[in-house]
Amino acid sequence: MMAISEQSHAELNTKKIGDVILDIQNISLRFGGVKALTDISFNVREHEIRSIIGPNGAGKSSMLNCINGVYTPSEGSITFRGQKFAHMNSRQVAEMGVARTFQNLALFKGMSVLDNIMSGRNLKIKSNILLQALRIGPAEREEIAHREVVERIIDFLEIQAYRKTPVGQLPYGLQKRVDLGRALAMEPQVLLLDEPMAGMNVEEKQDMSRFILDVNDEFGTTIVLIEHDMGVVMDISDRVVVLDYGKKIGDGTPDEVRSNEDVIRAYLGTSH
Repeated sequence: MMAISEQSHAELNTKKIGDVILDIQNISLRFGGVKALTDISFNVREHEIRSIIGPNGAGKSSMLNCINGVYTPSEGSITFRGQKFAHMNSRQVAEMGVARTFQNLALFKGMSVLDNIMSGRNLKIKSNILLQALRIGPAEREEIAHREVVERIIDFLEIQAYRKTPVGQLPYGLQKRVDLGRALAMEPQVLLLDEPMAGMNVEEKQDMSRFILDVNDEFGTTIVLIEHDMGVVMDISDRVVVLDYGKKIGDGTPDEVRSNEDVIRAYLGTSH
């Protein structure tokens, strides 16, 4: 486990949390006879960091997959900015302003850092494919504007030295940073992060935690985070929802969750 600086705690305590931006109501998900999620309800407020925790197989990634349209819930609804959906497809979700990183990296390993992050601008590009290929007129001007956005993200993530490097040649921690950059290139209102620190060492986790806090603070991006490192979760989260065997067993501030007897028995353990 690791701890974030006292300054981060102060930032979290003084930031302004807005109204509910994402409302999950009575979501159930079944695969044949297997229940992955059962009657899950929680909400996410604008500008907060909302973490989802639980043991392996608890249904955390399945919950994110329902939110961003990869899975269609068997029951329940999702309301985003006041608009209610029985389900949403992935493109619709992206167009509405929800971006996602995945637990397993799905980067274009042979492409440069810049081009990987540039791929996150796909939905923002208006020119047709032919004009893009020829790079003439409006298409060239549009590409220049998008590249300026990408360059700012590269600067923000402190990976300027690797901008032309094929992603496959980068250390794992930097590849995770590129994955975050590609999601940020979509300019999301809500950013879904599925174990962004999995497989990282302590220093890499500290860097990623700092970037997540900065994205939330400087960009005003609402973040939904799945993470197993409880030191990270308890330090950077505003609220935490706890899943176990596809059911919700806890929901509240980090302190409330930490002292919840059901959560302690199922996940945190008495040593925590």
